Amino acid sequence: MARDDKGGMEDFLLRQYRLVDAYWFLEVEKKFGLDSAVELNENVWGILGAKTAREIKRRFQINRKGLEGFVEAMEFFPWTKITPYVIKKENDKVVITVPNCPPQSARIKEGLGEFPCKKMHMGDFSGFAREIDENIQVTCIHAPLDPHQENCFCRWEFSIKK
Repeated sequence: MARDDKGGMEDFLLRQYRLVDAYWFLEVEKKFGLDSAVELNENVWGILGAKTAREIKRRFQINRKGLEGFVEAMEFFPWTKITPYVIKKENDKVVITVPNCPPQSARIKEGLGEFPCKKMHMGDFSGFAREIDENIQVTCIHAPLDPHQENCFCRWEFSIKK
């Protein structure tokens, strides 16, 4: 595969990854209701965070701990490419902001409304962070269904436990 084709293939695979996640959720919601879809989503993503970080560390030889290792590993996190996270290092913490969330935006566009994703992301981010460094703590500033600005669906802080 030519070098230019690899970028196209990566984009294609990431889009498929996001679509499988989205349609799986919608079908579970349709058959069993929103509460069941949210619960199953939380369970799945609670497992995937740590597994994804472990694979990233192995595959890309990331050995640094702390917030530096976390930021380095996040560069390879698939959702960083699918949902453009804004990742900023601020003094003794890292802040991740999601100005546009494709799954939430699609639900709003289709008239379904936002779904509660805070617990799901807490499990995902906590597992990911803990795999990089067990001393990283995760704090949710806000995430749906919390009130938020139109251009800031969620905001998370990562810091080292004191």
